[in-house]
Amino acid sequence: MAELGLGTAGLGNVFGEIDDEVAAEVVAAAAGAGVRYFDTAPYYGFGLAERRLGRTLPPGSFVSTKVGRTLTDGGCVFDFSADAVRRGIEGSLERLGLDRVDVVYLHDPDDHEEEAATEAWPELCRLRDEGVVSAIGVGMNQWEMPARFVERLDVDVVLLAGRYTLLDRSGELLLDLCGERGVDVVLGGVFNSGLLIDPRPGAWFDYAPASADLVARACRMRDVAASAGYDLAACALAFAAAHPAVTSVLVGATSAAQVQANARAFRREVPPDLLHRLVSC
Repeated sequence: MAELGLGTAGLGNVFGEIDDEVAAEVVAAAAGAGVRYFDTAPYYGFGLAERRLGRTLPPGSFVSTKVGRTLTDGGCVFDFSADAVRRGIEGSLERLGLDRVDVVYLHDPDDHEEEAATEAWPELCRLRDEGVVSAIGVGMNQWEMPARFVERLDVDVVLLAGRYTLLDRSGELLLDLCGERGVDVVLGGVFNSGLLIDPRPGAWFDYAPASADLVARACRMRDVAASAGYDLAACALAFAAAHPAVTSVLVGATSAAQVQANARAFRREVPPDLLHRLVSC
């Protein structure tokens, strides 16, 4: 059964500035709601999310971070060389205050497939063999390249953002492949930038203004869900968690109240027939 995890881009001020106190409240609220999986990355606030998470991480937490978008004096740059991977992990562990991490993902290697596969991946395997990392995988907003990685490499887990939602099921082939190969799947972006929380004109879909057709479709979903007594957000979470390959669903937050609302929505049981009606909208 899939579990709820906390995505920490918001702790890095990616979606608007929050202070250290609010960031600590977000992590504490997640822990209070039973969340034990926290996903982060150096890219989120150029190390800020990792530092904030490290200062407030509850005991017994399960942590993932990422490599490939490497911190430099000028910001983050793509670098999937073996040296950058090892230096990246060392930096993440220092910011997190940990001596090992549970999962490391290759972070968005869209334009760097061969370097990621032939240089970064072997180094991740060495780090896994050394016990610095327990599991390794790839995290992307597309499904095609992760599918190729699953087919050609010893992948433990895939993080797929935005491609398996009520509005976009294009990643279903990847999830099915992972299920066949015994690869865990973590889903992010299940609200498609908020359109599946509050569908309305002007809402965003995947980091850009949503088209009128997408807004209309999401509004139809909202109305169908409401007629059955459910919030669309709860349905979006239930749909993501229902695939048998999915082990965790990541949801971000920038306040304790958002964490608590997401946890309540995640715990809501949604009938499979309602989910079927929604994807048919």
